[in-house]
Amino acid sequence: MGSGDDDYPSCKRSNKTTQTNYYKLKILLFVILTNLLTMFIFTGPSLPISQNLYIPSRDYTKLLHELNTTKFQLANSRSQISDLQQHLKASNILTKSLLTQLSQLNGAIDQHSSLAALSFGYNDLLADLPSEAKLGIDAHKLPLGYSPRSGSNELYSSVGGGCLRYKEELAKYMTYKIGGECPVDDVFAQRLILKGCEPLPRRRCHPKSPSNYKEPTPLPKSLWTIPPDTSIIWDPYTCKSYKCLVERKKVPGFYDCKDCFDLQGREKSRWLFDNGGQDFGIDKVLNMKPRGTIRIGLDIGGGTGTFAARMKERNVTIITTSMNLDGPFNSFIASRGLIAMHVSVSHRLPFFENTLDIVHSMHILSNWIPETMLEFTFYDIYRVLRPGGIFWLDHFFCLGSQLNATYVPMLDRVGFKKLRWNAGMKLDRGIDKNEWYFSALLEKPVT
Repeated sequence: MGSGDDDYPSCKRSNKTTQTNYYKLKILLFVILTNLLTMFIFTGPSLPISQNLYIPSRDYTKLLHELNTTKFQLANSRSQISDLQQHLKASNILTKSLLTQLSQLNGAIDQHSSLAALSFGYNDLLADLPSEAKLGIDAHKLPLGYSPRSGSNELYSSVGGGCLRYKEELAKYMTYKIGGECPVDDVFAQRLILKGCEPLPRRRCHPKSPSNYKEPTPLPKSLWTIPPDTSIIWDPYTCKSYKCLVERKKVPGFYDCKDCFDLQGREKSRWLFDNGGQDFGIDKVLNMKPRGTIRIGLDIGGGTGTFAARMKERNVTIITTSMNLDGPFNSFIASRGLIAMHVSVSHRLPFFENTLDIVHSMHILSNWIPETMLEFTFYDIYRVLRPGGIFWLDHFFCLGSQLNATYVPMLDRVGFKKLRWNAGMKLDRGIDKNEWYFSALLEKPVT
């Protein structure tokens, strides 16, 4: 029984296989014929099939109908494909446009996020300050209808970044009665300036006025007259009179500009004579340029303003920067009828580029200033000088080993042209310590 059962299914499977192969062959022939007809349709002449095709078959009419239908459908498909290609091109253009807009939107979002982060950080820095300090240094909206050329609808107070590093000191400086009298805190304010809190924020209070104030001495007599003691407030200083300041040259110890308050002493002869060495005379310097072309300038760290006084006698206007480290230098300069500017040596010069005829500095620019900061200062001087303007570097102090290794290459890098250069050891102690002075007249090239 088992043998008969096995033979029957085998015979049945053989018949099914033969039948399947027959259908597969028929389908294959149909596919080949269809492909040949399709190729003929697309490559041959566009004539009705009934005129170009002879198929001896019972199903001729049916097959011809099917082939014509297929041809129509293929033609229709080609039209649809062409339409789809046009739509695809339009979609590509639209997609590119959307991607561009999305990129711009993302950039705007990133910028807004960055500004928001900066604003948050700035607001966070102001968080612990009293309200008056915030008002003094925060942004202020412009009134409606005002549109400045800067493109901003806000004004920001000019305040040194160092102020926010010393919040307690800043809060103390901004503590006062609004509309009342400011605290006498010149020394404290100056310490903030030297820490980088420069400029200080504005205040809504009145500085204390000197008692028994008298009108200043008229020009030109004021240039060489000691002002009255009642012209300033003396609270922050050791000396309480100008007589004390004049006579401190006799007192042992170090003072900034020790004898420069004595206008009838060494100050009276400064820059009048040229010894052919490091002491340059003003007249000889002015004669290096066409007459009358040196008109305005700056003296950095100018002590009590004697350089500016000498220049004023020659119709040259000089602004003098000075700090009140151990005396009322700014008040003294102003009492002589000269312009005083209370800024530190690290302050960016508050002048536009290519505007000054001359910049002078004696002693203050020397090797006590860190090299990188000094190079920034030299570049800033170069910036404010006009083409052909003069930088008078007067008695620059350094060690002999630094002269050619550090400072000569530094000035060359900045780009000054040397008009005059004199160097030599310090006479009082240079032999033992190899300490040198050099004086130089440097010109900003005309290009």
